[in-house]
Parts: sequence; structure tokens; C-alpha cells
Amino acid sequence: MIVIGLTGSIGSGKSTVSNILKKKNIKIIDADEISRKIFDDKKALDDVVRYFGSEILNADNVLDRKKLGSIVFSDKDKLEKLNSITHPIIINKIKASIDKFNKQGKRIVVLDAPLLIEANLLNLVDIVLLVTCNENIQIERIKKRDNISKEDAILRIKSQMSVEDKKKYADYIIDNSYNQHKLELDIEKFCYYVEEAHFD
Repeated sequence: MIVIGLTGSIGSGKSTVSNILKKKNIKIIDADEISRKIFDDKKALDDVVRYFGSEILNADNVLDRKKLGSIVFSDKDKLEKLNSITHPIIINKIKASIDKFNKQGKRIVVLDAPLLIEANLLNLVDIVLLVTCNENIQIERIKKRDNISKEDAILRIKSQMSVEDKKKYADYIIDNSYNQHKLELDIEKFCYYVEEAHFD
């Protein structure tokens, strides 16, 4: 089984690529979805509240993700602390999903993970597919998606590893600065590359 690590900076359109691959009947392991669900685990939530304070909870004692996000995206040390609490749990769940699909005999599985490189998940994948786009387009996408200012969008981009650094780890790069049709053609080319490189 080939595990493709799909990554890209915030607003690059990585989720669009993931959805196109899903339509090709390729199984997707969504690291973001796994990370959203880890706070169903009371211990993980308690650890985060202990460090960041009860103000990150809403009136129902449920995590206010927007509030937590505004704290960590403007403070590198706090972002690292959050990651140190959540990443070990996420990694174990990802490994369990990979094992499950391997036992089912799947040929290709995609691990969709924005922090694939930063979270040291490279040892779980065989190919790194990086999605990039023009920075102005990226900023506009983040502003529209998250309903935030240009300044906040730039802060979020700067809180992540730079695209240039990510390129050093990529086996294949798709530039998602254009239209849907071109993106679909580029994904077709990538799938052909995977087949040729690993299943010939």
C-alpha cells in the first residue's frame, strides 16, 4: 500500500485536492478531522484548559476553537505547547487508520495533514504531495473562509512553516493558483506519476 502525504499551507486549497482524490475512490485520512475529535477525549481537553485557562471554553464548557486559535496563532510558544499536548494522540489515531486500510488491501491511501512536515509525520508516508498557491490568492481565501482581516490572515500564514521550506520535503508539487479544470488535470498527472513510480 502507498501512503501519500498531502500537505500545504493554510488557504492553499489542499482540501479541494483532497476532495477530488476522494471522488477517485481513494481513501482519505483527514488529520484535521482527527484533531477536531480529540477534544471528545476529556483528558486532552483538561490538559489544554489547565494550560490555557477556562476562558477558552464557551458557556457549555465546550472548547471555543476560535478563541484558542486566536491565542496560539499569535504566540509561537503557546502553539508549540498546544501541539505537544495534541500531536501524540493524533499520531496514534492516524497510525490506527493506516493499519486499518492496509488490512483492507487498499492500494493507495492519502494522509491529508496540514502539519505533515512540522509534526514529524513524514515517516508515515511514501510520497509527499505539496499544494501551493500565489500568496495574494491564499490571503483572500483565508479572509473569505474564516471571515477575518487581511492582517489576521497574514498572521496565520506566518505561524506556519514557509512554503519554500516545505518544498524541500516535497516529492511532487501542485500549484493551485488557477481554475478547477487545471487543478483536476494536474491531479490526473499526479495519479499517473504515482502509478508509474510505484505500481509499474
